[in-house]
Amino acid sequence: MGPSSRFLEHPDADRIELTAVLFALSDPARLSIARQLLSGPLEVAACQPAAGELPKSTLSHHLKTLREAGVVRNEPAGRQRLVRLRRDDLDARFPGLLDAVLEPPSP
Repeated sequence: MGPSSRFLEHPDADRIELTAVLFALSDPARLSIARQLLSGPLEVAACQPAAGELPKSTLSHHLKTLREAGVVRNEPAGRQRLVRLRRDDLDARFPGLLDAVLEPPSP
């Protein structure tokens, strides 16, 4: 595995598009993952929606969609990869959006 395979592309904060963020968060599994990340970064394998475990390929797809939209940052951390919510970038670009979208549903 070369160095280029360890680092993934992430959009610059000023290039994050609202439509891409909303699309990424429109899927219940991706929304659940983003809600989990509110409490802090997680190792990739720990990013699972509340509904249960996803196959590795499906989880990879969801994390890629969130990363390419600018919702999360996925970076190497030793032998693992950590996923973190790009809260500061998203709050600066779209104030109040994450609070509105990631608020847990009312019972």
